[in-house]
Amino acid sequence: MAYDFYIGNCLLPVAPQKLQIKINSANKTLTLINDGQINILKTPELTDMEFECMIPQVKYPFAVYKSGFKEASYFLDYFEKLKTDKKPFQFIVSRIMPNGRILVSTDKKVSLEDYQITEDSKNGFDFTVKIKLKHYRYYCTDIVDINKGTVKKTRASETSPMPSSSQSYTVVKGDCLWTIAKCFYGDGKKYKYIYETNKNIIGDNPNLIYPGQILTIPAN
Repeated sequence: MAYDFYIGNCLLPVAPQKLQIKINSANKTLTLINDGQINILKTPELTDMEFECMIPQVKYPFAVYKSGFKEASYFLDYFEKLKTDKKPFQFIVSRIMPNGRILVSTDKKVSLEDYQITEDSKNGFDFTVKIKLKHYRYYCTDIVDINKGTVKKTRASETSPMPSSSQSYTVVKGDCLWTIAKCFYGDGKKYKYIYETNKNIIGDNPNLIYPGQILTIPAN
């Protein structure tokens, strides 16, 4: 079986032996006076992902590189940039059987929470990096604009409302193109930009989008 791990646009040269995905619960258990315990079900918390990967200093026959061999410093610098940029990125794990059959894939927008670099003499000059990721969920906040005694409510994204470059967004339950456009551009009427860019994914009806679809948000 072939496993490919992508962190952003970077393919890890050696796939980790183990990937741990933890779906965190926000449920709350209460104890009633006479009826024992009850469990209040709530929306799950953000998912945590953790794995440990080998970053080689030399080219091994089992390592995979998209565009030729790169030394460990390339990957370590890439991890540092992901952390210091303070921007979410795509985490993709592709699982393919020897016969070419594609198994379930992991594809999530995540943030790099922390990573730990280990050097061990038994591994020669190679590095071991332990990485912790957290599922990233876009959100919007209400802005109250007080003008001439009137209150106008608009929506503003936690990211820039006018993205300077294209980025991807994973549709969640309750989304529509209007609200997504309002989050990214500050104007729901600009949903047509998103629809035209993703027409091959959405289809003929811009009102029908589904959780899990990954849309490209074009630059404003």
